[in-house]
Amino acid sequence: MPPSLPKTVRFEHEARLILIGVWMPPSVFSFWLAWKAGFSTGGLVTAAILLGLLWVVLFYVLESRLVRPVQTLANVIKAFREGDFSVRALGENPSDALGILHAEVNVLGEELREQRLSALEATALLRTIMQEIDVAVFAFDQNAEVQFANRAAAYLLGQTPERMLGASARELGLDQYLKVEEAVTEDASFRNGAGRWRFGVSSFRQNGKPHRLLVVSDLSRELRAEERLAWQRLIRVISHEMNNSLAPIKSIAESLDRLLSVQNPPDDWRDDMHRGLDIIAGRSDGMTRFMASYARLAKLPEPNRRPVEIRPFIERVGRLETRVPIVVTAGGDAVVEIDPEQIEQALINLLRNAAEASLEKGGKVYLNWETFPERVEIRVLDEGHGIANPANLFVPFFTTKPSGSGIGLILCRQIIEAHNGRLTLDNRPEGGCVARIILPIPDHPE
Repeated sequence: MPPSLPKTVRFEHEARLILIGVWMPPSVFSFWLAWKAGFSTGGLVTAAILLGLLWVVLFYVLESRLVRPVQTLANVIKAFREGDFSVRALGENPSDALGILHAEVNVLGEELREQRLSALEATALLRTIMQEIDVAVFAFDQNAEVQFANRAAAYLLGQTPERMLGASARELGLDQYLKVEEAVTEDASFRNGAGRWRFGVSSFRQNGKPHRLLVVSDLSRELRAEERLAWQRLIRVISHEMNNSLAPIKSIAESLDRLLSVQNPPDDWRDDMHRGLDIIAGRSDGMTRFMASYARLAKLPEPNRRPVEIRPFIERVGRLETRVPIVVTAGGDAVVEIDPEQIEQALINLLRNAAEASLEKGGKVYLNWETFPERVEIRVLDEGHGIANPANLFVPFFTTKPSGSGIGLILCRQIIEAHNGRLTLDNRPEGGCVARIILPIPDHPE
């Protein structure tokens, strides 16, 4: 709060006005009369008193017109400074400068009042929102002491917001999280919560002083929901695949049992038995391959990265597919940090899919790449019919091929994402599909 003005300053203007407007004119005029007319001393005194009284009356008139309006404005501005914007200055008169000044001060007061009201309403709304959200929010001052904590923060630590005010981050066990530069996710245990948490820290200033805002988000609920959804999808897919295999096995087994129960079986009953058992064996092999594919997807190892020149690597992979012509268009030179065996496997899968799509129409496959300062983009284009059902592209075990396992694309994406890259598949306007692999260049992680 700014210091108040000293009282001596308040009367300097009035003192000068009294000295100049009351005492100096009659005194100077009296001496002038004495010098000019040679009046007696008594006459000069009487004249001086009468003139002085006249000047006093004039001074009070002058004060009411000049000094008091200025004092009124000073009182109004002082009220504004103290946060009271309801005070107004009387005497608005658009015909003189002082009245215009009064009007402008009143307009300023109204605007300040509205701004103050808006700020209070916004602050109240923000505090209400902060209290109602289920994310723990702490505000610390420059001494790492709590200045604000919402209900979620108080519940997390098993305290009340009032008791937490003024507590240090060390006392609350949060000092280590105030030092992080970026948001971190880790396991932590608090009095009323344990699990996976995200800690985010940001800076702000209040009253010119630096503060830190710590936001603690519980990720366990979201992770459990995602985990439950993943299990539901997996069980649905496995159930579908198992039913597809078990239903014919059961039907054929029942047929074979009836065949063996016949007293006089037909002459070719052995052939029927062999065919039925072959079908059962084939479906069992299919189930074995299905489970092996799942195990392969679940046990993908971490990439063993090393520097690889992109040009000879892609040109070599492009020569591995021989069923259709592979048109390789060279791009720029670059070095990427990858596991060449894993990325090669992903590219082979994409080239195989593109070749099978192009075989249906007798087309070609195009393989090219483009380098950017921060990434390399590899593209595989085919001349097939395009993607019929894009929504299920990366659903595990979903396939439209009679002999497909349904893990090729999901395995490719898992490999590329393990390299901090991205895989996208889109239909081409001219027909066919384009698969894009985006890999970051070292020192430029995606």
